[in-house]
Amino acid sequence: MGNALNGKHALVTGGGRGIGAAIAAALAGEGCRLTLLGRDRSRLESRARELAGDIQVVVADVADRAEVASAFAAARAAVGDVDILINNAGQAASAPLAKTDAELWQRMLAVNLTGAYHCVQEAAPAMVARGYGRIVNVASTAGLVGFAYCAAYCAAKHGVVGLTRALALEFATRNITVNAVCPGFTETDLIRDALANIKQKTGRNDTEAVAALVAHNPQRRLVQPAEVANAVLWLCLPGAEAINGQSIAIAGGEVT
Repeated sequence: MGNALNGKHALVTGGGRGIGAAIAAALAGEGCRLTLLGRDRSRLESRARELAGDIQVVVADVADRAEVASAFAAARAAVGDVDILINNAGQAASAPLAKTDAELWQRMLAVNLTGAYHCVQEAAPAMVARGYGRIVNVASTAGLVGFAYCAAYCAAKHGVVGLTRALALEFATRNITVNAVCPGFTETDLIRDALANIKQKTGRNDTEAVAALVAHNPQRRLVQPAEVANAVLWLCLPGAEAINGQSIAIAGGEVT
């Protein structure tokens, strides 16, 4: 446990499980006061009980502008302005283009890209006024390269990388940094669902399904949520002020 971020208010979207939960733990370990935002109150409250410290829970769908505004208002009332924003909430879905209908396309953009935009719009004004802020967007290696059968998801995550670069330049003189981390396949519930889908559609067993995913990673393994969280924490700690506008692959060398 450290105190390098003692008293800073960090809001983590999708903070109830997986990468978001790991990021929340890492930030709490450095003294942050936390707000966990997500759609499932019971999951968020369960995670909050597991963590020590000053932790608030707010419920919102990041794709819904009004819900995000209400959630941030509640977080500000309880904890104060947001110093550190982690845009982690997201969904992944794959389909060939012919089966990527408008609903799937819009859902991938709404959750993965527009949700980050909504949250930055809520957090940034106070950051600008105070002259301090750290924003980290959890993108994906799909935001750096293309993957077949993932057009909507890749488009959304490429958008997150573009948003990161644009905002980093816009806020560069305000002591606000904006960066992205781009995990490869990470051992979370999303990946477990992907493995089940691979097994169902291809008849592969557990070992074969995992091997199909980790084939993209030169280390031949799934990334761990804590490894992503460590990178996010570093970007928020004192000493990382010059790291701005970057999209850092956490993928064992998959993207070089």
